[in-house]
Amino acid sequence: MSQTEITENMGNTRDTENTENKKNTHQEWLDQLRRESLAKQEKFMNGIAGKLGRPRVTEKPEHPFRGAPDFWNSFEWPMEERIERFTANFQSAGGHVARCLTMEEAKTFIADKARETSAKYIIRQDQPELDALGLENELPEAKLTVWNHGQEPAEHAQEEDWKARAAEADMGIVLVDYATAYTGSMTVLSSKAKGRSVSLLPTILMAILPVERLRTRLGETLVHFDRAGRDNLPAGIHFISGPSRSADIENDLTIGVHGPGIVYAILVG
Repeated sequence: MSQTEITENMGNTRDTENTENKKNTHQEWLDQLRRESLAKQEKFMNGIAGKLGRPRVTEKPEHPFRGAPDFWNSFEWPMEERIERFTANFQSAGGHVARCLTMEEAKTFIADKARETSAKYIIRQDQPELDALGLENELPEAKLTVWNHGQEPAEHAQEEDWKARAAEADMGIVLVDYATAYTGSMTVLSSKAKGRSVSLLPTILMAILPVERLRTRLGETLVHFDRAGRDNLPAGIHFISGPSRSADIENDLTIGVHGPGIVYAILVG
């Protein structure tokens, strides 16, 4: 080995030793900071315990109860009270509630509101119950489209931008999957035929709620998702408790910025 090679190896060895020494010194410094921080935490917590006049809790407390208590799991209002409570809670959040005995009455109500508000473009979910309403015939003066429906093959037509169509709509119509009287909220699920944009983007939302889907507690809705399991969850789960409400730092409330400014819950049955 030449003298030059020996010198280079010695230099590399010194560089390695210096690097290791720096690492050790840095780690020692971090360990010292950690010990000082823990000591300050102990002093702080002991000071609080002393002022409260009780010993510090150093063991994790036991939690013998999990989930809702039995009395709450069995709590249920009669149907008419569910309707009354839901109506009061939904209206208190700025929503509107209409009661219809049949889907035919619901169709008439929606058509009347569309004419009253001069709705020119309406979009709805692709659901059999909504197909059966026949709103296209009831509102010939308005353009009514069905989410993700009637799409021509890609080689024959440009793909429809359904989000843009929903954003342009004066009115969106959805069928509610679940509803909770205690919270005054409706739950709408998303799928290929039930785009979230139908309830999120139009100016006015008409949500048809069959009364048999109205339950007392929110847990009665959430249990469906627990039972379905992670692999069978819908594309989206959306809770609607009235119109979109936004407030700035000065508490200046604005309606309809991030969603429909007018929301109707149409209870049918």
